[in-house]
Amino acid sequence: MISPDLQPGLKFEDRFRVEDFMTVPRLYPTVDFCADMPDVLATGYMVGIMELACTRAIMRYVDWPRVQSVGTMVNFTHTAATPPGMSLRIAGEVLEVDGRRLRFRVEAWDDHDKICEGTHERFVIDPAKFNGKLAEKKNKAGL
Repeated sequence: MISPDLQPGLKFEDRFRVEDFMTVPRLYPTVDFCADMPDVLATGYMVGIMELACTRAIMRYVDWPRVQSVGTMVNFTHTAATPPGMSLRIAGEVLEVDGRRLRFRVEAWDDHDKICEGTHERFVIDPAKFNGKLAEKKNKAGL
């Protein structure tokens, strides 16, 4: 399921551009007071970008897309504002591989400042099995 080459110490980098739709006013367009908030990268999108960088880093070590991963824990600080149009550089490292559980250290910088640092955890899944359980849950909920 996971290549033995996926080991602690594996380092990776990724890059993203902050787009207009990733800002605080656009994160919750149905919440009126959000329209008045600063037009900067929303923490919710920043978390997603950090998760995506970790996911991209492990894709070549699993039989993607037959084997995937889901985020199970995030612990990030968001320490500087980033306007749309800036680029982000994300640097990470695999800290632990414990069966299907993967733990990462991740940091991000925009064009001027370090904006984020912390840890992230992902679990490697069989999407067919995962989606089967999800379908059962949706069925029980009448969705």
